[in-house]
Amino acid sequence: MAASLSAFLAQNARKIETTKFIASDRFKDAEGNPIPWEIGCITAGEANRIRQSCIRQTGKRGQVTQSFDAGAYQAKLAARCTLYPSLDDMDLQDSYGVHTAEELIQTMLTPGEFEAYGAKVLEVNGFATTEEMVDEAKN
Repeated sequence: MAASLSAFLAQNARKIETTKFIASDRFKDAEGNPIPWEIGCITAGEANRIRQSCIRQTGKRGQVTQSFDAGAYQAKLAARCTLYPSLDDMDLQDSYGVHTAEELIQTMLTPGEFEAYGAKVLEVNGFATTEEMVDEAKN
């Protein structure tokens, strides 16, 4: 049976839903409930541009080495995929004394919260979770 290319047209592709995630129980609504953050998925091209921006080149006299700044990548990816709260909001940034979305998310969250949030961002973007990789390695 011949497959139809129409299934691959943008308008026919299933939309990836946003995900709500409690990044921290320190941010609460008026009733005292933790406020979920909203995470969206980005394209592979956008993720690649973020990845490329995190490659550092060092060296002299024709010997150049490249290194990948994984921490910067995690912060940029998490900031870009965060739909709510708006990390680009100037009032929010000013309240924490920072100037970029990447600085803000790293300042708002504790190290443990940031790691858990980063893992959820990766999951929303289709990367395997650590548990899935461990299960696959066992098989």
